[in-house]
Amino acid sequence: MRTLFVDGYNVINSWPSLKKVKEYSYESSRVQLIDILQNYVAFKGYKMVIVFDAQLVKGSIQKKERQGNLVVVFTKEGETADNYIEKMVNDIGRNTEVCVITSDSLEQQITFQRGATRMSSIEFYHEVVSTQNKIEIEIERKYLEKRNWLEERIDEKTLEKLEKMRRSR
Repeated sequence: MRTLFVDGYNVINSWPSLKKVKEYSYESSRVQLIDILQNYVAFKGYKMVIVFDAQLVKGSIQKKERQGNLVVVFTKEGETADNYIEKMVNDIGRNTEVCVITSDSLEQQITFQRGATRMSSIEFYHEVVSTQNKIEIEIERKYLEKRNWLEERIDEKTLEKLEKMRRSR
């Protein structure tokens, strides 16, 4: 199973809609990103770790929260998202398929050397938007399959008679 590591704030600062939300609330932008990516990983069948810096928060300890195939990590005081991702990729990067999502070119180089592929935050944005469109098409297709309208089950003559009856009221 493919594992994606996402530099959360890097993505928020790169995606147009999240960048606007962040201007008034970092919390809202984080929640929105997590919601979007939960749908993405569920559809794709990937494991994902979204990492947010808490390095400047005094006394902060590392926090992890699992939501299905998605894990949200807030780093401990003094640890950047980059440090966390590098450490994790170093541990698993050569044994499993790993992709790191960040636009930080140094981070991309380091994780690539440790066995991961990389994708910029903007490339990932386009990938997620494309996947959201596929999800909507799939939902529409399933809806149309389940639809069971009377006019689709009766012959045309009967349908015409029913229509005449409806209009005569």
